[in-house]
Amino acid sequence: MLKIKKDMNRRKIILILVPVLLISTIMLFAFRQKTDPVAKNKVLSELLYSSLNQAHFNMKEVDDDFSKSAFALYLKAIDNTKRFLLKSDVEQLEQYADKMDDEFKAGNSKMLNATVEILDQRIPQAKTIVMDLLDKSFDFTLDEKYQLDPEKRGFPKDEAELKESWRKLLKYQALIRYQTSIKTEDAKKKKASEDGTDFDAKSMATMEEEAREQLKKTYNNTFDFLDKMDRDDRAAEYFNAMMSVADPHTEYFPPEDKENFDIRMSGKLEGIGAQLQQVDGVIKVSRIVPGSASWKQKELKAEDIILKVAQGEEEPVDISAMPLKDAVKLIRGEKGSEVRLTVKKPDGVITVIPIIRDVVILEENFAKSAIIEEKGKKFGYIKLPSFYADFAKSGGRNSAVDVRLELEKLKQQGAEEMILDLRFNGGGSLGDAIDMSGLFIEDGPVVQVKTKVAKTKVYADQDPQVVWKGDLVVLVNRFSASASEILAGALQDYERAIIVGTPSTYGKGTVQRFIDLDRMLRGGYAEYAPLGSLKLTIQKFYRITGKSTQWKGVESDIVLPDVYTFMDGEKDAKFALPWDEIESVKFDKWKDSPNVDKLKKKSEKRVKKSEVFSMIAENGKRLKEQREETELSLNYETYMKEQERLQAAAKKFENVGKPHDGWKITPTKSNVKNEAMDKNRKDLNEAWQKEIKKDEVIAEALNILRDM
Repeated sequence: MLKIKKDMNRRKIILILVPVLLISTIMLFAFRQKTDPVAKNKVLSELLYSSLNQAHFNMKEVDDDFSKSAFALYLKAIDNTKRFLLKSDVEQLEQYADKMDDEFKAGNSKMLNATVEILDQRIPQAKTIVMDLLDKSFDFTLDEKYQLDPEKRGFPKDEAELKESWRKLLKYQALIRYQTSIKTEDAKKKKASEDGTDFDAKSMATMEEEAREQLKKTYNNTFDFLDKMDRDDRAAEYFNAMMSVADPHTEYFPPEDKENFDIRMSGKLEGIGAQLQQVDGVIKVSRIVPGSASWKQKELKAEDIILKVAQGEEEPVDISAMPLKDAVKLIRGEKGSEVRLTVKKPDGVITVIPIIRDVVILEENFAKSAIIEEKGKKFGYIKLPSFYADFAKSGGRNSAVDVRLELEKLKQQGAEEMILDLRFNGGGSLGDAIDMSGLFIEDGPVVQVKTKVAKTKVYADQDPQVVWKGDLVVLVNRFSASASEILAGALQDYERAIIVGTPSTYGKGTVQRFIDLDRMLRGGYAEYAPLGSLKLTIQKFYRITGKSTQWKGVESDIVLPDVYTFMDGEKDAKFALPWDEIESVKFDKWKDSPNVDKLKKKSEKRVKKSEVFSMIAENGKRLKEQREETELSLNYETYMKEQERLQAAAKKFENVGKPHDGWKITPTKSNVKNEAMDKNRKDLNEAWQKEIKKDEVIAEALNILRDM
């Protein structure tokens, strides 16, 4: 069910689930158990099945066919590269191939139990194989090949075949490192010769040995990560195999994954502002976020190893053997609270660093704008990376509000034409897409939303104010999806903007909502929390013309060559919902609509003469062909010749196009008051200006705006 909520300043769309989802959750079982993984998974299974069955937009019958599809996805989830399971393991699991539906409904987990038992045996076995193989040198003179694509390889029939598969993979990975070392040594030798200094080059044998030592470190980290996967992690793989049969965007989120999703969407979190990674069995700082609590405190640095975590004056907790996700939970916390980190510095000194947690702003995720000035004419340019929103209402930012601010700033600085860049924007908040449409049109319908049972709802811009009335070009590519397609589709239907980019956008025309599974627990079942959340497809959206963006996406008015033209879209995803259309709604087109045909013809003439666009198109075809080459030589000489061929082809496209030095680019001031970021913005803005100047798509957008 959809509900529209109004306030004085703007309209927000609030999507809520029908109350039927809460039925019968008190009686999940007729018996009580102490909290344990099996009982918890039973609760989780029943809640997920109930939610899917009752509220998914177009739920399939959960039957044997559903089960077989889920089983195929599950095998990929647990061993996508076919490096752990033997053919006999797969055959053992195949007894559940048509029973996953029954287990799902009943809350049983026999298949999950069987998988855990098998992986508990196969992962240590694989580690032994890997380390044994890396103790022996590789012969790069043999004429061997390795198939990278697991779809073209079967599961190994026995341990000998498994070992051979690992040998070829490790040899390929060592070959890459071996080649890199040789190139490095050659460069050092050349420099020494130019400087007239002596140079003692490494032997080929030494470089081969170093390549294997590097791989040992990498795989120690890999197996350490696998060892730290608990039953909850395995259960998430199991449940998500079934979620994905419903459609590609229905997904189960364990608690920490949902928290990370919210951070990405809001662009803010409360914590210390340090990015962490687990390397060589320890938790290490990889980056300090400018302006964060750690940045201000100044003691914590990249490469520091965190040994213990204490909440203020409490006893510190040793995190040295802890999974990264659990360590992060201890380090994050509310603004104003203190965390004390016991840290080992690169020089071996161990120290305790107290940090007062604060709000961390991930500013690179937000809308930003610039004035592009050429020959006395000013063009406004807005880059929108996503339709972010503060769903938790914790004081975060919303993309529609930010784009309004950027438009106002650009108008104040004299912008005469406008470019809105939605390339690589994968979507986000539906409400913000609707609100943003209203910045460019007078009041009227923006999108239609169809639910499972209720009537189709029309969502409209109800504010007659138009923030930007001038000419508008919207840039899209194959990665523009979901909310990007709502906005681009609405502006195209109103004939308000010219859509420029790849032949079509991604093609995701469905709406998802998060269900907090903990809220569905009743009675004494709260002990099973936290269970996480279910992202569920509950609606499908349609353009005001009645056409769905599902599968087909939004077709560009003016198509430009793009290296991403051949990338997969929604229609290439398994179990994607089909395209369809419904009745159109009444709307009034923009009274000063551009002449698309004339603009298209002029653009096509320019593109046809453009050497840059010709090379971009050629590069796109090259990348497509390269992706399809999946069998690689393990012979050094053959590998080098192939690499030289690829590098020569890549070099041809390395510096496609020259910077448009005639442009004067002035980034607008940020909306975030952040002293730390202010010190970094000069470098960031300079890099962004260089990026804009070399962007031929932006150059053609300016040409189109001149034609308008």
